[in-house]
Amino acid sequence: MYMKNILRLSLLFICLIVMVGCGKKDDNKLVMVTEAGFAPYEYYENGEIVGVDVDIAKEIAKELGKELVIKDIAFDSIINEVRTGKADIAAGISYSDERAKKVDFSINYSVSKQVVIVKNDSFINSINDINDKKIAVQLGSVADTYVTENYKNAEIVRQKKYLAAIEDLKVGKVDLVVMDELPAKEIIEKNSGIKILDGELTSDSYGMIVKKGNTELLEAVNKVLNRLSSDGSIDNFIIKHTEE
Repeated sequence: MYMKNILRLSLLFICLIVMVGCGKKDDNKLVMVTEAGFAPYEYYENGEIVGVDVDIAKEIAKELGKELVIKDIAFDSIINEVRTGKADIAAGISYSDERAKKVDFSINYSVSKQVVIVKNDSFINSINDINDKKIAVQLGSVADTYVTENYKNAEIVRQKKYLAAIEDLKVGKVDLVVMDELPAKEIIEKNSGIKILDGELTSDSYGMIVKKGNTELLEAVNKVLNRLSSDGSIDNFIIKHTEE
């Protein structure tokens, strides 16, 4: 009986070791989560996720001596993936007090604008004339937050992907789309019949996020971002991915 108990305990111990080992995150990999429909920051090209944020993440991985792994997920799941440690970093995230309670933010590395996209034959001619219209935004984005807070009479349609919001516009389900200027310009180039109205609704700064309290990783991220900002690399990344 004694030997049987010892054997059972030994087997249990081995199983626990295997379970922990299987569940342990690979320390040799840097995992970045993103929603890869946000050109030029992250998008698919020949089946691979590329973009400004990917180029930056590669530099961070190189600084840490790790392999970069990119996971494409829904935008509204990104904060939770980093908060729970399922991913190490996420890029292109706008700071808010609410988000800062859940994750730690890097320095800002990009500034962009929220603009309005309409059909070419739209009756909407000004960004000042959208308060009572049907507006499409990406769920959880800065546009979502801004429109919700500032256009109380609007009907807001929230899509998980920017391209779904654009399709809603093209088929007449919504009157306009509010989104970030750079990916908006990319979309306009690839889609006839739609345009960006003059002006901006608000400006937006982007940073990276890490799990709260992970100061070592945050310091490494900031070190790389400072270097890439000061030597002009980030500007070159943006130019490269907007000219492709």
